[in-house]
Amino acid sequence: MKNQIPKILIFSRLVIGFLIVIISYINIENYKPIAISLLTIGLLTDIFDGIIARKLNISTQLLRRLDSTIDQIFFICVAFATYIQCPEFFKNNILLVSILIGTEILTYAISFLKFRKEIATHSLGAKFWTLLLFGTLIQVIVECQSTYLFQMCFWVGIITRIEIIGIILTLKKWTNDVPSLYHAIQLRKGKEIKRRKLFNG
Repeated sequence: MKNQIPKILIFSRLVIGFLIVIISYINIENYKPIAISLLTIGLLTDIFDGIIARKLNISTQLLRRLDSTIDQIFFICVAFATYIQCPEFFKNNILLVSILIGTEILTYAISFLKFRKEIATHSLGAKFWTLLLFGTLIQVIVECQSTYLFQMCFWVGIITRIEIIGIILTLKKWTNDVPSLYHAIQLRKGKEIKRRKLFNG
């Protein structure tokens, strides 16, 4: 049963994402604290599913791909729910949001073209960006606006997407959990990279 914990955490994030959309659409009372609580729980499941899987030595490629795909769906759900509540923020930042979405789609397109698989690099930069995205979404949920945090989220998002594209183009074969472009270069040279169970073991 314990070997199912990572999968339970991953799929619970999917459920949480759709639940946030539903409560946003029906505009329930106390939406903001409830949505923030659910978003936080979702983030925690994202953090611990990989850690637990590595601890149990069941961190397979299939599991990491599933994790990466559901991560995307989860944050798309949260962003859509936030759009329902705060459409003006997205209208005012349509260009930057579109560029960010475009670069994210580009990373997946390049990965599919080269490896016929979605990305699951789980780079350290992407992990940091996820925390910035988390903070930005909370600020928008609470205030329906974000200036400096959103700008930081945008630029870090662009930089980390560029690094992911670099990782994909550098790797000779599809590999999950590549911490950075430097590590991708090491893998290309046939060298082993140092892995830590907490992040990318």
